Amino acid sequence: MGFPDTFKALSDPVRREILMMLRSGRLSAGQIAEKFDMTNATISYHLTQLKKADLVFESKHKNFVYYELNTSVFEELMLWLSQFKGKDKNDEE
Repeated sequence: MGFPDTFKALSDPVRREILMMLRSGRLSAGQIAEKFDMTNATISYHLTQLKKADLVFESKHKNFVYYELNTSVFEELMLWLSQFKGKDKNDEE
């Protein structure tokens, strides 16, 4: 995972909405696509960008492709972002 790919993936509102949908568990590409007024090719592009950023896992079962969150990448991102928080007033004493 590279942070540039992660931030690029997170910069798009459709991809952020897909990630929010996946919080409740894995979904098929069809289940994701039915929530949007877009072509399947456009949804596929967004899912590819999320996979490229390692934000989602893809698994295949019979004729279906399923997606689920890769929480370890979110944990790594949160850890990296936490270094920018301000110091506690108690830490300065």
